[in-house]
Amino acid sequence: MLSACASNNFRPVSDAPVRIGRPYIVGGKTFVPAPDPSYDMLGVASWYGNESGNRTANGERFRAKWITAAHTTLPLPTYAEVTALDTGRRIIVRINDRGPFVTGPRIIDLSRGAAEQLGIRESGHARVRVVRVEPSEKDRDRLRHGKPARELPPVREDVLQNLRAQLSKAGL
Repeated sequence: MLSACASNNFRPVSDAPVRIGRPYIVGGKTFVPAPDPSYDMLGVASWYGNESGNRTANGERFRAKWITAAHTTLPLPTYAEVTALDTGRRIIVRINDRGPFVTGPRIIDLSRGAAEQLGIRESGHARVRVVRVEPSEKDRDRLRHGKPARELPPVREDVLQNLRAQLSKAGL
């Protein structure tokens, strides 16, 4: 039975070791992975789900229903809080893949499960805030086993208005 598990060559879901990775080029653009403990960015999120069963950049099996995400430069894995700026809904995701690799304001790709939990699956994309976080071990364990982290209260309307104004000033 163990040999059957080993033959798939997928890395077990684990938070160790954390991998930063070497600089890499996609579509002529160079990405330089780096630790960024204070990462806090506004932009657009999209979601992907047809890759189920494929290997993530972290070496794990991609599972579309899990609450995971892809980011171009944060270490793998990293945990992030993603806030949908239209609704104030917030979730914690486990970043275990690379992307998005498109021109424009997209800063994170969510798994189908994460998009559903955040409430953006139907629209396909959303204006978001992404903040690197250090969740509790209980939340980490839940995410490593395909379950969502604890539910977070929505962001206050005055904070959302401020974040939306910042996005508007940036032309998004």
